[in-house]
Amino acid sequence: MAEALSWVGTPFHDCAGVKGHGTDCVHLLIAVFANVGVIERFDPAPYRPQWFQHRDEPKFLDGMKAQGARQIDPAQALPGDVLMYNYGRHAAHGAIVIDEHSIVHAYKPAHMVVRSDRGELAGRLDSAWTLFA
Repeated sequence: MAEALSWVGTPFHDCAGVKGHGTDCVHLLIAVFANVGVIERFDPAPYRPQWFQHRDEPKFLDGMKAQGARQIDPAQALPGDVLMYNYGRHAAHGAIVIDEHSIVHAYKPAHMVVRSDRGELAGRLDSAWTLFA
């Protein structure tokens, strides 16, 4: 949780992942989980910032599965798990669960990485995923 929280305030920037300088939601998840040794760092490119509005391919979910994530009941999501939210045609926004009330995510409308109330995006919730046993 400390690693995810250390990104709060990083400006939002499509297709980037540099703490303090700019990141989008996919690069935030990759960096946080790689920095704590849960996954190997990888480059999700190429993708256009608005691919989820024009393509039916759930690229974000496919990437989660490729890293060994398994889907869980959202009500059972624990700190460190990932909540996926529907934007465009499918689940295309990810956030890291901090506790039963909050998430950390690179949120374009806020122009930065924020710690938000989990209920703020509840109407868009698609699924929950874990990288842990």
